[in-house]
Amino acid sequence: MKADRVATVSLLALLYGAQAWAGEADVLDVRAAPAPGGIYRFDVTVRHADEGWDHYADAYDIVAPDGTVLGTRILAHPHVDEQPFTRSLGGVRIPPNVTTVAVRAHDMVHGLGGRTQHIQLPERGK
Repeated sequence: MKADRVATVSLLALLYGAQAWAGEADVLDVRAAPAPGGIYRFDVTVRHADEGWDHYADAYDIVAPDGTVLGTRILAHPHVDEQPFTRSLGGVRIPPNVTTVAVRAHDMVHGLGGRTQHIQLPERGK
């Protein structure tokens, strides 16, 4: 009976540990392209060991230096067989006084916490 409990506890620990195995989502690269009117398009490369529908990178944010989230790209499905992957977000309005942004990724289990990229924005479109 005691061995059965140990086996059950070990199996639960293994299953719980497997759920968290993928770790946090990292932003590897960011490209920003200006358009007229202070609008930007961002091409963001994310790496995360997506495991399926219960644990995958599910979003990234464009963040101003004061912490204001300027745009969010929702990632609607796992990318188990496509790592790293690049997705775009257009139509992001950047205030005139903002010249740098941070880009951070989010995953379903850990939330925020992986590698963030900070970039200098290219000159604004006219």
